[in-house]
Amino acid sequence: MLLAGGLGIAVLAGLLSAVLQGGRMRQLLLQLQDSRLQANSHEHQLARASAEVERLEWELDEAREQVQHQQRQGQQYLQQHHASEKQLEALRERYRAVYGQLEQTRSQLQQEQQACQAMQDRQQQMATEHAELKTSLQAREEHFQQQLQQLDDSRQLLAKEFENLANRIFEEKGKAFTQTSQAGIDSLLKPFREQIDGFQRRVNEVHDAALQGNASLSTEIRKVLEAGLQMSTDANNLVSALKGDSQQRGAWGEAQLQRTLELGGLIAGDHYEVQRSFRDAEGRLKQTDFLIRLPDGKHLVIDSKVTLNAYQQLVAAQDAEQGQQALSAHLQAVRRHIDDLAGKDYSNLPGVHSPGFVLMFMPVEPAFIEALRHDRTLFEYGVRKNVVLVSHTTLIPVLRTVSSLWMLERSQQEAREISDRAGDIYNQVCLVAERLMRLGNTLGTVSNHYNSVVTSLSGQQGLHGKVERFAQLSARVNKNMPGLEPRHLDFETGRLQLDES
Repeated sequence: MLLAGGLGIAVLAGLLSAVLQGGRMRQLLLQLQDSRLQANSHEHQLARASAEVERLEWELDEAREQVQHQQRQGQQYLQQHHASEKQLEALRERYRAVYGQLEQTRSQLQQEQQACQAMQDRQQQMATEHAELKTSLQAREEHFQQQLQQLDDSRQLLAKEFENLANRIFEEKGKAFTQTSQAGIDSLLKPFREQIDGFQRRVNEVHDAALQGNASLSTEIRKVLEAGLQMSTDANNLVSALKGDSQQRGAWGEAQLQRTLELGGLIAGDHYEVQRSFRDAEGRLKQTDFLIRLPDGKHLVIDSKVTLNAYQQLVAAQDAEQGQQALSAHLQAVRRHIDDLAGKDYSNLPGVHSPGFVLMFMPVEPAFIEALRHDRTLFEYGVRKNVVLVSHTTLIPVLRTVSSLWMLERSQQEAREISDRAGDIYNQVCLVAERLMRLGNTLGTVSNHYNSVVTSLSGQQGLHGKVERFAQLSARVNKNMPGLEPRHLDFETGRLQLDES
């Protein structure tokens, strides 16, 4: 609109100039009309342009809102992308952890397969040895049967030869038989009879010895084979059970430890507790394997740790390299058990009054010996962490000492009980003496009986002489033996003092 107004003013100024100049007025009017028409046209165009501008501004606002909406969606998508990346990274970490566990499990499985293969090889070897022994036994049985058959054949042959010899002798001496006495015939046949009898006895002895040797050898070989197979089966079952389940290993170790405690003279419930639960300063529940009770309210904590897998690999190692690897793994396993037991800090639990260390029991004695023999610093390593390594052999003397302490404590308790009872008896005797004294002061009619009782109470052979020692032994004596005097009818007798000797 301002543009149109400005244009009209310019046109009017031009027209005025034209009027002043003269003859061009008409032309200027025409031009003015044209200019007005053009101005109107321009106004219409300007209105359309303004409407178009408004439409474009509205579309621009819509476009801006769409752009802002898309930017917000883009930010949301970006945030979701970052969250997805974090989840992806977490999944990658979890995958790497699971893969590491899988590799570790695969390695353990491979080791167990190797150990199983070693046991199977050993079993196969024993089966081969069993087959060889069985074959050897069959061969020896066949050899004995052949010898027996040869002996039987020899006996039959000798019997037949003897029969032929006898027939021949009878035939040769037939004519002389009628002329010779029976004594002559006996003397003639006696050497042959003795030789045949001796040979027969020897054949029977050899036959009996062969039968006994065959039976004894068969029995012994059968026992050896059965024992070997049973030992192999038991060993395989035990190793499989202990290797396959850590809970079974723990239960087996605790059973061995409890058996050692019983061999050491301790009684369950009186001298030790099993699986006693405590709570630490932070309220976490902790449980000891065995809590040994000591006199004066003290405790001794013993925890069983089974180190079997690496030691079994050490025993089954085929060469020095495998043995060294298994030994290193065995020592590391023992150190891990020490660290784990030290981390539980049983000795500082509320309610546990231990001397500041824990006993770590290794039920497999050879594994304990191998560990200390190849690592001299292992025992000191445990002591620095307040963990003392023990086995069945080294724990028995400690348990016997604990049992002796309890026996000594029981003896002292009985002595205290005797002392307390002695003091009570002495006090009762003193009370009787006091009552007797009051009775003697008030009952003149019974003075004879009173004096008799006083006489039995006093003196070295009296009751006072027998219980006077109690006054020196017991700390609970709080009375003194009163002096007693006899009472007579005339009440003229002096006081009777008890003999203090």
